[in-house]
Amino acid sequence: MSYSVSRVKWEQAAPLLKNIREKVFVCEWRIPKHLEFDKNDRSAFHMLICDDITQEPIATGRILATGEISRIAVVMSFRRFDMDKVVLQGLFKIAKELNLDEVFIHSPLDTVDYFAKHHFFTVGSVFMEAGMPKQRMACGINQAIDNSALSKYYLIH
Repeated sequence: MSYSVSRVKWEQAAPLLKNIREKVFVCEWRIPKHLEFDKNDRSAFHMLICDDITQEPIATGRILATGEISRIAVVMSFRRFDMDKVVLQGLFKIAKELNLDEVFIHSPLDTVDYFAKHHFFTVGSVFMEAGMPKQRMACGINQAIDNSALSKYYLIH
């Protein structure tokens, strides 16, 4: 499979980013559209992966200047290609460029053990986000980069 990876701004690529996130989060996960797209999209750093043959957007993710990684989504038919791993590697690189010491995610409860095996540790209590129980998990950026072979196809909202 051949694909292109880009770091994009919301203003440049919003239709492509929305396409992926609507398929995954709004259609599959049934997250209301008004919750999926928030004020953080404009200030976040976004990764976008497109299929080189069809030029279709197939994966995305974002990181905020605070180190929060979120909205990692891979279109269902491309999950077997580990595109989430490519997105995460790009987001970790951005975190390093931002001189962040740590990154964090709001992990769905069913992936907490998985991320714990990859140097993420739990922070605080379980909370609800977009109607789902979540756990904040953090990881030192050096551990994240050293261990960037992270997930298979976990979607992080």
